[in-house]
Amino acid sequence: MSAGAQAQVLIVGAGPVGVTLANLLGTYGIATLVIERNLDVLDYPRAVGIDDEALRTFQAAGMADAIVRDVIQNVPMRMYTADRRCFAEIQPTTREFGWYRRNLFSQPLGEATLRQGLQRFPHVELRSGVELRDLVQDDQGVLATIVDARGMQDTLRAQYAVGCDGGRSTVREKILKLPYEGKTHPAKWVVIECDGDPLDAPYTALHCEPRRPYVCLALPYGVRRWEFMLFPGEDGEQMLAPEKVRELLHEHVADVESLNIIRARVYTHNSRVAGALVCGRICLAGDAAHITPPWIGQGLNAGLRDAFNLGWKLAWILQGRMKPELLASYHEERHAHVKAMIALADLFGAVLSQKNRLLAWCRDKFFLAIKDIARVRDYILQMKFKPMPSFRSQAVIQGDPRSRSDLVGRMFLQSLVENGAGEVVRLDDLCGSRFTLLSWRSDVLAGADLELRRRMEAFGCDYLQGARSRSGQRGQPPTGAGVVIQDYENRLNAWFKEKGVDWVLLRPDRFIAAAGRAEDAPAVMARYLDRVAA
Repeated sequence: MSAGAQAQVLIVGAGPVGVTLANLLGTYGIATLVIERNLDVLDYPRAVGIDDEALRTFQAAGMADAIVRDVIQNVPMRMYTADRRCFAEIQPTTREFGWYRRNLFSQPLGEATLRQGLQRFPHVELRSGVELRDLVQDDQGVLATIVDARGMQDTLRAQYAVGCDGGRSTVREKILKLPYEGKTHPAKWVVIECDGDPLDAPYTALHCEPRRPYVCLALPYGVRRWEFMLFPGEDGEQMLAPEKVRELLHEHVADVESLNIIRARVYTHNSRVAGALVCGRICLAGDAAHITPPWIGQGLNAGLRDAFNLGWKLAWILQGRMKPELLASYHEERHAHVKAMIALADLFGAVLSQKNRLLAWCRDKFFLAIKDIARVRDYILQMKFKPMPSFRSQAVIQGDPRSRSDLVGRMFLQSLVENGAGEVVRLDDLCGSRFTLLSWRSDVLAGADLELRRRMEAFGCDYLQGARSRSGQRGQPPTGAGVVIQDYENRLNAWFKEKGVDWVLLRPDRFIAAAGRAEDAPAVMARYLDRVAA
């Protein structure tokens, strides 16, 4: 795109959320322009944790394998008492969504990889050194005023804009003037990273020591990170002086003088959510929309959920597949879940960073007492405390007696399946970037008229029919309507049997839009298209 050209979507901010959204839009075929005021990826110590939902998002963008090359997967997290006894270890074994739930990476490396991914798409452009000055909207689109690194001003017209420009978002603060509701926590934290990891500790450790709570973890390629709480009267900038940094590390490393400190920065924890995530043709995502304390590692992951939820909706609207008013479902589906995640992070922070010695002693006694209770141990070990998204919006079917409301609005599992060519692939890779009607051991569209099938195709919905593995003749898979896939891991069979349904309608973000019995599939599918299709 040249300087005055139109884009379908303008993304303000090329952090990990903005660039992930651009990769998704590129996959959906949407002409996208990303502007970023910095000239390069910021080399700060920032997010380190990505979960299974985040990797599933990267998978949808065609970037998971590239990202995972620089990721340490399946990393446990340990919590220690004031006297350094481990009272909890979290290492979920579940791979419900196709990936491990706890993984560590380096955000600067991950951002660079995501930016390289944009080069796959001739219809996606990243412009660095460009700052947003103004953004106005009307019924047809948005008009952005931008300034480049030379001070040259230009305008750009797009149909939609997304502010992914961080916690001090220009889009949120100056353009939309939205409240950023919540609180700023009083304690600051100094984050220090060194290379040549001096410790043999391949896990994340939360040390709940009242004298100075801290976090210690191993990152890819021999990088070690510490995060120390600062107390009142300790000046953040002074604590970054080399002698102060070594003073903080002195009791944790045998030879502190030999450490090569590569990054150090002071951060303030915030718990805030924008008043709205959708304002006309302008949306907010990532830290521009909400900001979360790092205690449960969900800040970046929450932003990546935004990108996955928003990307397909913008694409379907711009391609004339979905009604434009359905964009409001982005706020409906993300706002409440973000608030739940922030509440959980605040609770973790209050418990684990306790500075009162008596309260810390009571906390430690309580956790040591319950850690051997099997049900409690499993609840913690498998991260069952993590709030899972459950949507109620116009973008799913709720309230229809023919569709299972308890399943609708939840993310569907991802297992390995075998396609008609005998190739074993992840389910999402087979579904691609479209809607998928997935039936189990029955042709639920056998009685559907041709008009419904035509509407499904126009909407961007494929039909897959699942079968038990090796249930056909030897060397020949079962046959039926749609594309027949075999349940390679026998997990689809278990899921459909447990839930008591014959089919699910999966959105491009892998959330269930509808589910039910075989005889109800055509009617529910027609109702869904009546509700959302343009």
